[in-house]
Amino acid sequence: MNYEDKKIVGIIATNVDPAVALNVIGHLSISIGKYSNQEIMGQKIITDASDINHLGISRFPFIITKVKPSKLASAIEKAKSNPNLLVADYPRDMLETRTDEELVESISNKENEKIEYLGAIIYGNTKEVNEITGKFQLWKLD
Repeated sequence: MNYEDKKIVGIIATNVDPAVALNVIGHLSISIGKYSNQEIMGQKIITDASDINHLGISRFPFIITKVKPSKLASAIEKAKSNPNLLVADYPRDMLETRTDEELVESISNKENEKIEYLGAIIYGNTKEVNEITGKFQLWKLD
């Protein structure tokens, strides 16, 4: 498989401050890693010349972007409608709850249109991911 066949795009809402953005991407990365297929990872263990092991990383590009909150919600909806894409989303509820049980209760009591998303990660075929995220700005500190 070619390095450019697949792509991972993290998306942060423009109204999220940098400290929260790092938290969002961290949590979403764990989720995507857990639920992706094995092809996402490069070599599992890389041993250096001193015989020290290092965990491998994603074999595909991982880009972080930013968009207005309304565009983020739309991107999540489009990505979730494509069965070929893996999508992890981060609702504000994740910041406002302390335990997994509280999070489950909070989200399960809301209609989807009432959920405020702070971020998402989309993984899949580069062309399909680009159709959704291709015009988003790269994330940077302003």
